[in-house]
Amino acid sequence: MNGLNIFTSNYMETLAEQLALIVRTPLSSPFSPEIIVVQSRGMERWVAMELSRHNGICANCFFPFPNTFLQEMFKKTIPDLPEDSSFDPLTMIFRIMKVLPECIHLPGFESLKRYLGDENTGMKLFQISKRIGDLFDQYLVFRPEMIFNWEKGRDHHWQAYLWRKLSLGKEHLHRAGLWRAFLEKIRKSPRQIEHFPGRISIFGISYLPLFHLEAFVGISRHSQVNLFLMNPCKEYWGDIVSGRETRKIRKKHTRSNDISEELYLEEGNRLLASMGTLGRNFISLISDLDSQVFELFKENQGHTILEKIQSDILRLKNRRFSFLPPDPHDPSPATDSSVQIHSCHSPMREIEVLHDNFLAMFEKDPDLMPKDIIVMTPDIHLYAPFVQAVFGAQIDEKKRIPFTIADQSIMKESRIIEGFISILDLKNSRMSVNRVMALLELPEIKEKFEISESEIEILEHWINETKIRWGIDAEHRRKIGLPVFSENTWKAGIERLLLGYAMPGFGCKMFSGILPYDHIEGSEAKTLGKFLGFLDRLINSVDSLNQARTLSGWSKVFSDIIEQFFAPEQDSEPEIHIFRSILEDMSKKEALSGFDKSIEIEVAKSYLGGLFEDEHLRRGFISGGVTFCAMLPMRSIPFKVVCLVGMNTDAYPRETKTLEFDLMA
Repeated sequence: MNGLNIFTSNYMETLAEQLALIVRTPLSSPFSPEIIVVQSRGMERWVAMELSRHNGICANCFFPFPNTFLQEMFKKTIPDLPEDSSFDPLTMIFRIMKVLPECIHLPGFESLKRYLGDENTGMKLFQISKRIGDLFDQYLVFRPEMIFNWEKGRDHHWQAYLWRKLSLGKEHLHRAGLWRAFLEKIRKSPRQIEHFPGRISIFGISYLPLFHLEAFVGISRHSQVNLFLMNPCKEYWGDIVSGRETRKIRKKHTRSNDISEELYLEEGNRLLASMGTLGRNFISLISDLDSQVFELFKENQGHTILEKIQSDILRLKNRRFSFLPPDPHDPSPATDSSVQIHSCHSPMREIEVLHDNFLAMFEKDPDLMPKDIIVMTPDIHLYAPFVQAVFGAQIDEKKRIPFTIADQSIMKESRIIEGFISILDLKNSRMSVNRVMALLELPEIKEKFEISESEIEILEHWINETKIRWGIDAEHRRKIGLPVFSENTWKAGIERLLLGYAMPGFGCKMFSGILPYDHIEGSEAKTLGKFLGFLDRLINSVDSLNQARTLSGWSKVFSDIIEQFFAPEQDSEPEIHIFRSILEDMSKKEALSGFDKSIEIEVAKSYLGGLFEDEHLRRGFISGGVTFCAMLPMRSIPFKVVCLVGMNTDAYPRETKTLEFDLMA
């Protein structure tokens, strides 16, 4: 039956059970996929496992993200939409880079002109274009009416002018325009729209902006839409305010001489009021929707500290300090370990204490398994090495705890990406022995040039004997602004090695000012040849980075570097696939944006670096061991044990600096 159904519960397992019950009812066609909209791949995996547990199988289920799902619905509903949007945030970077230099001389752009100076294609232009592009993308979702007003010419500040220039003739193609057209079309359609799914479930998402909510409400007129919402409180808490908000409101009314007015400020539960702002706002939004609400709350009758906190939040109560005798059913403070706080002097010590506590937990509760534990941290990249050092280095089998680390970017996990970035970093470097030989230590590069570990030891010995230290040659040293001399360069050392293979020098006879290195014999010449092949490619590749190129030009250069230096193994195939997809998309961005100017390697590297940081290999979450992951919003997957590490004052809560020109701030 069409319509919007909202299922709320204080237990995610209860919601999953209800979802399993709903999907048991078959759709009209056995070939139609079950659409379950989620916010993360971790939630996708957990929901699939829960459906399998309840129904015996989970098949033909599609788990899109909200933006992806709505974009597909837009394409199916609105005819003749292009496959790729020119308003994509990444494409917008280069569209703005193309348009902005033409605008900075106009009135209102003075601050941008001062920032950019005479730069037309450099790093400053790229960085400011990226910030503006991200901001415009947020406006499309959170302030669509403001965008529509700009397009009608109602505002005349620089952002409005720039947007009109970017959207001229394409007003119907950006997200806000598609959203408006989509809603109008489904409102005017009296019949069932054929391409709409018969049933859509939205699971594990604790907040959706009005942009998405209105779209799903519109879809619910033609499909069954089920929203499964984790709600820690069974009472209405959309109007509670925290102590901090109360002080702000009272201060505001004091300034306006309105203190006589009764403010009716309700705090409810202090913990919920102070840390549940996002959920509170969402509760307020959905309370006004035309929907059928099913409340599946479960009372918590426990006696531990954690259970009492959960019970207070559920009932929207504050537990007051009492001098009454304690409840005889309550565990003593010495045995109640439901909430623990550990203060440690370093990240390493935090992980060591965590490991010891896990061992104690497993000993105390034989039914507790490593897969039942999640460890979250504000900075997973900071803690990943310490986790590896403590959990991965246990020799004693009894102390070894299986674990996985999720949410690390491909930049941190991929040796190929690490090696690629290291090659790019050699531009303007001294080409030191350490950096060059570190590249050769990568398994994929060793495999590509067929250099064994024993041969690397031989090469290191030769390099040490010929006194190679840094610099390609004297000219290279001059280019990077260092003293010009050829001694201890790669060229000087290689000449000694080659001449030594060709003729003996006996340690004293020189030829054309070069002293031959005498200790290369027989098959070692093959090792030297392979190394020279590697070094020649490396020098040529680094030299190719000195020339400014277009986006498609850099895509070709980067693709050649990957092809020339890395032999993909079975484990690294996904990384190569992701890399090639990024490079293909880089060429597409040039055509979509119309930005055909040449940019320096620093800009291209910064662009790629941002993509690598945002890209993940989608592994490590709920894979049988303790899960270490980032503390991401809306990560509400239930675990028996939840641990937080790295909760330092400078790390949590995160401080986000708003841009001076952010109109939503």
